[in-house]
Amino acid sequence: MDQNREQDRDLNVPSLEEINKERKRIRRGFYYRKAMKGTVSVLIVVAAVAVLIATLFLPILQISGDSMSPTFKDGEIVVLFKSSNFERGDVIGFYYQGKILLKRVIACPGDTVVIDGEGNVYVNARLLEEDYVSEKSLGDCDLEFPYTVPEESYFVMGDRRSNSVDSRNTAIGCIPKDQVIGRVFLRVWPLNSFDFI
Repeated sequence: MDQNREQDRDLNVPSLEEINKERKRIRRGFYYRKAMKGTVSVLIVVAAVAVLIATLFLPILQISGDSMSPTFKDGEIVVLFKSSNFERGDVIGFYYQGKILLKRVIACPGDTVVIDGEGNVYVNARLLEEDYVSEKSLGDCDLEFPYTVPEESYFVMGDRRSNSVDSRNTAIGCIPKDQVIGRVFLRVWPLNSFDFI
């Protein structure tokens, strides 16, 4: 009877080797959980910083539509740089009816704009050289020319003139500075089109 108890005790008591293996397994699990917790914490911080930077300084937009072709194509992704001063030729993003639109600055505050029937654009009586436009058009225009851009606003147009609703139409009109998000400075997608604008 005593011998049976001794055998039962031997069966239930782990050996020193088994105890060491179990301790190593528990220790590995502890270090694994600690490493995972640290990695997740770092990823959360990096994501929060990326969102903060994108929101405050470098908004990222996906192009939708073709009013800016051939410069930008539908589906491309661009990065804007937040700024408050823009020049003729800059492509800017601005708020319009809850959406963000991209158009090119044609005239700045106080400039006088004239667009003839063939789509030639004159700013302050000088013809604009627009190598970014593949086809000129008067487009959807209900303005009377000459037109003077109001202070603190920009006159903008899409690069595909026949298909762009922009400052030529009073529905959009000139864009007030406080509605401008920033200037497009980088195309990031697709990767084969990656370049600075």
